[in-house]
Amino acid sequence: MKIKFREKEIKNYLNPYIIAEIGSNHNGDMNLAKKIIKSAKECGADAVKFQSWDTESLISKIEYQRNQSYNDSPKKHFGSLKEMVEKYYLRKDQHYELKDYCDKLGIEFCSTPFSKKEVDLLVKLDIPFIKIASMDINNLELIKYIAKQRKPIVLSTGMSSLGEIERAIEVIENQKIFQIVILHCVSIYPPKYEDINLNNIKMLHKVFDYPVGFSDHTIGFSIPLAAVALGSCVIEKHFTIDKTLPGWDHEISADPNELKIICEESKNIVKALGSYKRTVSKTENDKIEKFRRSIILSREMKAGETIKYNDLKFKRPGEGIRPDEVYYVIGRTLKKDKKYDEILNWEDLI
Repeated sequence: MKIKFREKEIKNYLNPYIIAEIGSNHNGDMNLAKKIIKSAKECGADAVKFQSWDTESLISKIEYQRNQSYNDSPKKHFGSLKEMVEKYYLRKDQHYELKDYCDKLGIEFCSTPFSKKEVDLLVKLDIPFIKIASMDINNLELIKYIAKQRKPIVLSTGMSSLGEIERAIEVIENQKIFQIVILHCVSIYPPKYEDINLNNIKMLHKVFDYPVGFSDHTIGFSIPLAAVALGSCVIEKHFTIDKTLPGWDHEISADPNELKIICEESKNIVKALGSYKRTVSKTENDKIEKFRRSIILSREMKAGETIKYNDLKFKRPGEGIRPDEVYYVIGRTLKKDKKYDEILNWEDLI
């Protein structure tokens, strides 16, 4: 079964669908949000993604009272957790405003819902797929509700066991939804290299037989490009236009230069992966005569002499008898005189 986001086919080893994860990097400022969207479009991303939650849909009163911190970075943030959530959450009207702006620019607007009311909002906005956050891999009622919307689903797998992934997929499949993309993810910001385990991309594809992508929290562009080389169908990368801005994710986000490299080089990687079938292109084949060697004479020889191994050397160009044919030459008789360092051809032999 083909999986599509709008008209774009999502399949391992095709050009990956690039999602610029803005999340809450808009910092509650719609002008900043639009600048980031415009930059993502200019970099070549297929979609920008936000997060849809409010002060009530994600965090409980006791968590606010604890003033929990969710950032792995040492950057200081303003105020309390509740004050940050109040400032950073995307209002309903802002969803419509940003969706309209994305439509005008020709880039997909997407978001991750954190409650049923936000699922309903995103369905009304006709987003191309619904993303399930890693934190909700065991929130089976929300997953079931999302599956009932009959949209393609992107399932992120940070913090989850193989069994939890399997159970979430079963819930989706029980609703007769098979448009599923799995994202390998490590929910550390940023992770150590030894914790990334990119080989999970191939493992997840083999185990579940769905396209697998990568939700990246590393610094820079090398790891997402490595994920493309492993066949990732989707690359989701946090994105900002300024890493020094206050906020939860700016520091670990790609900047425009990095995102542009990811978008451009991922296509080159897919082209370069090519086929398992061993082939030599015409361009490469044309170099054979120039770069390979021929059998040449190591001394001047006269017609009628018998050729011995020590009479031969192997040098460029490759337009004469090939080196691997040497034992068909040894013991043969020269038909005509040949000079030192001259290329030997079959017509020179009796």
